[in-house]
Amino acid sequence: MHLIVQKYGGTSVATAERIHAVAERIARKRREGSGIAAVVSARGGMTDELIRLAQEITDRPPRREMDMLLATGEQISVALLAMALDKLDVPAISLTGAQGGIRTDQMHTKARIRAVDTGRLVRELESGKVVIVAGFQGMNEVDDITTLGRGGSDTTAVALAAALGADICEIFTDVDGVYTADPRIVPGARLLPRISYGEMLEMASLGAGVLQPRSVEVAAQHHVRIEVRSSFNHNPGTIVEEVGTVEKDIVVVGVTHDANVVKVIVADVPDRPGLAHRIFAALADAGINVDVIVQTTKGEAVTDLIFTVSRDERDHTVEILERISGETGATRVEADESVAKVSIVGAGMVSNPGVAARMFGALSREGINIQVISTSEIKVSCLIAADAATRAVRAIHEEFELGEAGSDGAAGESPEAEPQGTV
Repeated sequence: MHLIVQKYGGTSVATAERIHAVAERIARKRREGSGIAAVVSARGGMTDELIRLAQEITDRPPRREMDMLLATGEQISVALLAMALDKLDVPAISLTGAQGGIRTDQMHTKARIRAVDTGRLVRELESGKVVIVAGFQGMNEVDDITTLGRGGSDTTAVALAAALGADICEIFTDVDGVYTADPRIVPGARLLPRISYGEMLEMASLGAGVLQPRSVEVAAQHHVRIEVRSSFNHNPGTIVEEVGTVEKDIVVVGVTHDANVVKVIVADVPDRPGLAHRIFAALADAGINVDVIVQTTKGEAVTDLIFTVSRDERDHTVEILERISGETGATRVEADESVAKVSIVGAGMVSNPGVAARMFGALSREGINIQVISTSEIKVSCLIAADAATRAVRAIHEEFELGEAGSDGAAGESPEAEPQGTV
């Protein structure tokens, strides 16, 4: 049986009308003979409302209890969608993440999927039912509910597709696919028909909100073919898959920006072995992701460590760094929220010199100062002032001719990226 895993984001199920539209879409595909496993997010705005409720009780809610609270949003969505399918005479069953076999580690609010027990899923699918699984959640080894972090329903869907051997994983959201830039900032941004796992992973990690980065990692590891498309129309979207070497001639596939960053400076750390490890190990143990790491050596055998974290990790990061300052010898910790990260991504950069220079030139012409630079084989990122982010994205997009009337992506020109759509 042809098996499809579909994921529907919060905007796709935000109202009763939208839930009925999703049910009609699933029913149509089911009547064509495909088996369907659907993963559903909480209705639009519900997770934020639950967070606000928790903050009315306490400004430091226990993470285990936050997971208990936040997991209810998805459970409402899956039950309502199952009811809508029942109204269409389509057999369906809703399952929590735990009932769907999602097993995770014990990191509350940021759990990672360790395994998927497909026993019940397979039984329900073989009985002819549409299986609707609550995204964003699972159960750890001590039977506590866990959640997977923002955008975690994407990872749920891809993990189920991998475990079930699905033919494709369709991610339905409120944008048509992956673009060369955020179309809300660059009206001429182009929709990409396809993109490689590596490029998609970089773009997702650098601010393009169409897919959660971990979902792309899982897809690449298990060769899960993804299509990102809109739940508001029936247009084809963007295929995320392994792209052949011919496509590597593309220099830049897109421009991303991320305003959800904080620049952290750990000042005057003694320049000796082991201290960087102590700092970043402490952050890793707390589940804090760090990016754009730069070390600047100063005169008196001391160094400044500069890196970025997400804004929601700012206070936790500063707390940890100040707590271990006696061990590290750092004289102060600073956190600057007045920055944004702009990046270019493209597999062809590794074999085409001068790409970074063109990016820096575009920023220079706009009078935009670069605070920090970070590179890999397929991306260049710069920290700049937050109020310059829109100008920066537009200037870089124009420099690499990524718009509708731009290049075909040949070396020396450049193509595509994606938008910061809501997942």
